[in-house]
Formats: sequence, structure tokens, C-alpha cells
Amino acid sequence: MREGTPWVIVLNGVGSVGKSATARAMQSVAARPFLHLSMDTFIDMPPEGMLGHPDGMVFEPGEADGRPRIAVRTGPVMARVMLSMRHAVAALAGHGNDLLVDDVMFDPAEAAEYRALLAHVNLSFVGLFAPLDVLEMRERERGDRAIGLARGQVDLVHRGISYDLTIDAMRHDPAKRAAIICETFELATSAPGAAVCKERPC
Repeated sequence: MREGTPWVIVLNGVGSVGKSATARAMQSVAARPFLHLSMDTFIDMPPEGMLGHPDGMVFEPGEADGRPRIAVRTGPVMARVMLSMRHAVAALAGHGNDLLVDDVMFDPAEAAEYRALLAHVNLSFVGLFAPLDVLEMRERERGDRAIGLARGQVDLVHRGISYDLTIDAMRHDPAKRAAIICETFELATSAPGAAVCKERPC
């Protein structure tokens, strides 16, 4: 840890694994004023017509093991947006902001780019994991996600990525995940005495 420099914590995992809930819990307990930056914010930036357009983002329905599986294909417009997200993270950190980045990375090159852009700050990667049946149940319960996204992502998002911490999102609720992150990276909390997990990975 480098004193006096911002912290950037990248939360990576399948949609519906609980990244946003973990980030919000972190904001409520960490003493540092973390900003929460979500991939979904950037996906919503282009015109609505870019969703389903080959230049934007296409959701290709299919099937795996007799269940719906959706593959995500990214065109040049959305690829530029996602590249811009990583540079936006670097710009915010460059001005001294602490960040919780909620991302879904399909290519280890994206993690490598974060490392290159954020070499000047404290950067940590946290992988959130859960069994596919749990992810699909959460997908159905949410009601705002296409059924099959989790099955399409589960074999891709963690491939080739090296983590500083991994967390079992089924075993721990968001508050506990936040406590684990604060304990692991020695981040002061605004709630002394919060329960933490000493195991790594958790």
C-alpha cells in the first residue's frame, strides 16, 4: 500500500453475483469516500438503438445443457465505450478519488489495461463467485435481466484474471463482503468492531 495515493478496487464477476450490493456496503463502512462506478452506467450511455445493433451490443440467445444461454457480442461503438470506462476510472483516480469499480470482464486484456492505466495508485482486483444455479435464481428474482446471461458469462468472466482476493458471494452477505475487503486491504472502517473474515480466499 502506498500512503497518500487513491485506492481503486475492481469488483469482477457474473451479472447478479452481487457486485453493486457489495460496493454500496463498502461505501457505508469504509472510512475512505469511495465512489461507485458501474459498468451498467456506461452500457446505458449510447442511444437505445445500440442495444441489439451489431455496432453496439448484441444479445444472442441460445441454449446450454437444456437451459437458456445468452452470448454477448460487442461491436465497435460499445467497445469504445468500454475502453472509455477504463480511462474514466484512471482519470477519476488521477484526481485523487477512491473508486469501487463494478465490472464484468470477458477478456484478461481488460484487466491488463486497468493495471497499465492505474500503475500510479493502489489497485486491487476482487473476484466475486457463486454457483451457476444461485446466479440463475438471482437472475430470475431480479426481473431486470434477460434469463440466460449468467449461463453465458460464467465460463468467461474469471478466465485468465489474477485476483488479490476472491469471495464466495453465496456464503457472505454484502455487509460481510465489505468487511472482508476492508480487512484484507487494511482499509479503515467507520464501524469499528465489524465482523471480518480472516481467511483468504473467503
